[in-house]
Amino acid sequence: MTEPTRFVEVERKFDVDAGTPVPAWTDVPGVARVTAGQERHLDALYLDTADLALARAGVAVRRRTGGPDAGWHIKGPLIDGARLELGWPLGEGDEVPEAVRAELAPYTGDALAPLARIVNDRTAYELLDADGAVLAEFVDDHVRTWDLRGGDEREWHEWEIELGPAAPADADAREAFFAGVTDAAFAAGARAASSASKLARALGR
Repeated sequence: MTEPTRFVEVERKFDVDAGTPVPAWTDVPGVARVTAGQERHLDALYLDTADLALARAGVAVRRRTGGPDAGWHIKGPLIDGARLELGWPLGEGDEVPEAVRAELAPYTGDALAPLARIVNDRTAYELLDADGAVLAEFVDDHVRTWDLRGGDEREWHEWEIELGPAAPADADAREAFFAGVTDAAFAAGARAASSASKLARALGR
């Protein structure tokens, strides 16, 4: 299997009621234009050991179909507000690829089994600067989840905004950008996120 793609994810999340209009993102300093929404249907199966070794380490592994990055993903621990994400193509079959297992070796060598299923109907938008470069991606998510061990089903709406290639590189400038994002989101009716991730919320955390 080829070397994984590597991406550092820096994002903010908000809870929101279904049907809430998209924020006026051009009110955020630096945002000149917002692209039309792109519909995506994402279906992800999350795996972990019997004793949740990956969850305890702040790591998640999933097999996801749909969207531009369908495949196997490992999300590393959250460090200073950022998370490293590794990605591999789907390949054939549902077995965890050896390359994925090798990356998980520092956390566990135990067998992995289904933990949760997360189905997400997403509308994705790009926030562009005056030169047309991508400052961030904004997604409006309708999420349905199944805790495959506990048996609980959940459903909610949320917004995420993730920094893009043209986002401010300086830490203070990034925080200023996110402050503007938060103001615009709250003005549109969003609330602070009740959980750190979709997986955590699917498991009632």
